[in-house]
Amino acid sequence: MRMRVLIGCVCFLSTTLALAADGSRPIAPLLQSFVDKQVIAGAVTLVADKDATLAVDCAGSASLRMKRPMRPDNLFWIASMTKPVTATGLMMLVDEGKVHLADPVEKYLPEFKGQLVADGSGPPHAPSHAITVREVMSHTSGLVPANSPVFRNAEDLRDWVARCAKTPLIREPGTKYEYNNSGINTGGRIIEVVSGLSYAEFMQRRLFDPLAMQDTTFWPTEAQAARLARTARRSKDSASLEEIQLARNVSPALIERLGHGAKVPLPMLEDMGIGQIANYAHHFAEPAGGLYSTASDLGKFCQMLLGGGVYRGRRLLSQEAVRAMTSNQTGRIPVNPQEGYGIGWSVKTRDNEGPSVGSFGHRGARRTAMWIDPKNGIATIVLIERFDMTGEEQNELYSSILKTAIATYGKASR
Repeated sequence: MRMRVLIGCVCFLSTTLALAADGSRPIAPLLQSFVDKQVIAGAVTLVADKDATLAVDCAGSASLRMKRPMRPDNLFWIASMTKPVTATGLMMLVDEGKVHLADPVEKYLPEFKGQLVADGSGPPHAPSHAITVREVMSHTSGLVPANSPVFRNAEDLRDWVARCAKTPLIREPGTKYEYNNSGINTGGRIIEVVSGLSYAEFMQRRLFDPLAMQDTTFWPTEAQAARLARTARRSKDSASLEEIQLARNVSPALIERLGHGAKVPLPMLEDMGIGQIANYAHHFAEPAGGLYSTASDLGKFCQMLLGGGVYRGRRLLSQEAVRAMTSNQTGRIPVNPQEGYGIGWSVKTRDNEGPSVGSFGHRGARRTAMWIDPKNGIATIVLIERFDMTGEEQNELYSSILKTAIATYGKASR
């Protein structure tokens, strides 16, 4: 039976968790070292195996401006970490035989019929094949990038994907990996059409509720927004970090006018900008990057996948579905020297940061990350909010945390 001790969090004591075999808790001081070096303002990390949470650690500030210490229950915008969550929802429909990865997208979304390719090699022409579900979920579809002006002022997921379908592909499908929110959003729209539920409602009923992910949402409430970890960036003189403020001059009248009566918590506007007004007003849940969550909630999600689709005795996904979405689906199409891509998941092809080859995970725009390592038997979640982190800083941070988690809590250490 594991020893139980008070949580080794620098700034908040809350629960009981397991110590490492040698009695140490090395992640908390490691996080503090990155705070002291002004690499991050603060962080929350969680390590779990399939049965239990092994460690939760935090350090630094959740808000530099308000001098609020980081706590384990702080809420984070997880951005592109939403992609594997969406993929999990889609694979539930694959399990039920309602969706097939090899099927053309137009089977489920007829608006994609007749889509052309405009790759600059000549006049727009028919593609060699219609884009498939596998291709949109593995960034190999050739769909127009999400930063295209065609998506400006899209009101909801249906509107977004309809615009995507009307726009020619930028290259032949299945020929190149190009990271692109448009594909994952299309996968989310397939969930809606096939299930008969809105994407957000499907995810709530089929995933968030069964896993008791009570703080995972596309639209944080006032109470949740009060726990939002604010985003830091390098100051103009590069001497320190400062908190971003993206909505300093937003008046209540403007919120009322743009939001059509929707109540948008002020912390959401300050940290994310006025685009949040439209998201709240139209209830736009973006499958490629719209979620907010906590370390605890993400830990439950990762435990389910470590358990081969089972969480606390309840099967949510088949083992076959877990294997399919967490194995390389891009074939001979290169992704990068360290990773391939599955269905909504990055898959390690090289042990460059600690997690073993075949482990899988994802990162978010403001440097949140989660990695699930079946060989070592653990999942590691790293939650920070940093706007402009350099590649060198990221490599040092992730590698040191992931390697420490494996050495301390991996199967070989237990």
